[in-house]
Amino acid sequence: MLTGIHHVNLVVPPNTFPAAHAFYATTLGMTPRAVPVAQKDTLAWFDIGPADSPHPRQQVHIAFGKPEDFSFPSSRHPCFRVASPEDLLALRQRVWDHFQRGGEGAPQAADQPGKEDSGAKGVEYPQRFFARDFAGNRLEFTL
Repeated sequence: MLTGIHHVNLVVPPNTFPAAHAFYATTLGMTPRAVPVAQKDTLAWFDIGPADSPHPRQQVHIAFGKPEDFSFPSSRHPCFRVASPEDLLALRQRVWDHFQRGGEGAPQAADQPGKEDSGAKGVEYPQRFFARDFAGNRLEFTL
């Protein structure tokens, strides 16, 4: 029986872990986690949610990809659940602000707060928004 997702692995260009930390830790608020010693220069791990969460720990793992991994924008994406409509709006604003100001780890794209999201349309879709991280990985955020 499946009980959830332990982690999602996303790829980024080589030598971009500082950008990964700037986006995933600072902008999204994920907690950096130690990786196995043998993989310390090849992976970055981030916990989703607070350390005292009653839910099983879920993670995003970041690994270095190959040039062909970044040759076209993919529609593959993880979707992250956000606690409340207020938190979703605040996160959307933080991602948009980082997109607008640029800098290390800035997303390549982000849905602007107050505007229509860039996903498929229909009554089946709850409140949500999309962004592409600094490496072009598509990310969805929803309630």
